[in-house]
Amino acid sequence: MSTSPEVTWVNGAPADTLSTLDRGLQYGDGLFETMACRAGRARFLSLHLERLAQGCERLQIGADLSAVREEIETLARGADRSTVKMIVTRGQLQARGYGFTGTEVATRIAFRFPASAADEVVATVRTAQMRLGENPALAGLKHLSRLEQVLARAELRSGTESELLLFSTSGRLVSGSMCNVFIVREGGLVTPRLDVCGVAGVMRRVVMREATAAGIPVEERPVEAREIFEANEVFLTNVRIGVQPVVALDGRKLAIGALTKRLQDLIERAGDG
Repeated sequence: MSTSPEVTWVNGAPADTLSTLDRGLQYGDGLFETMACRAGRARFLSLHLERLAQGCERLQIGADLSAVREEIETLARGADRSTVKMIVTRGQLQARGYGFTGTEVATRIAFRFPASAADEVVATVRTAQMRLGENPALAGLKHLSRLEQVLARAELRSGTESELLLFSTSGRLVSGSMCNVFIVREGGLVTPRLDVCGVAGVMRRVVMREATAAGIPVEERPVEAREIFEANEVFLTNVRIGVQPVVALDGRKLAIGALTKRLQDLIERAGDG
């Protein structure tokens, strides 16, 4: 994805500056959604908005979600294909310290980036040294505090891999650094339960929905390290890459299996609701 947005809005108006007192900048106090858009529409917008609404409720952020929808839809209509990112913060500080007063007015920051293909059609993956902290209060949320992922991605600088596999501090498989992970096992799918850490991705949800509708068994549960290292078919998901096969894990080659290919086709043809 290009690092330069075509459009930047703050609270629905063109702008490229933000108050230094915004709690998103001060504390990472907020959430974000990144949406792949085609034919001038954000794919799976209802699912993105549902996750954002749930996150705002859990963090007690009073965002104007109707304005969020309108701004995303307007930005998406401005190009045939693009990527739209929406950040919602709690707003500007109303008091010193971490605590919030409840009188803050949420800030909306929206970007439209030119569409770009995934960097890799397939993924070569290795295990990260970085471990994700376990915190059920934040599990599943796409919140602004991404320092763990920043540190994990730094490990790629010295390697040829395209993605890292992340485990929690207790040794559970969680995800990639910017995607969710699925294992193909006995004709069905297994994906880690994200009840202690990790982001519950929209594409992860779509894959589970489409697989279930197609009669493919899906199991969401804690996954031990040995299970991924014993697997012969693994794929990654996010809204930009869709379903991306893993062809190597810690130097061990894996096949692009029939079920992965089937899921790729199902997701390409899936409705955007």
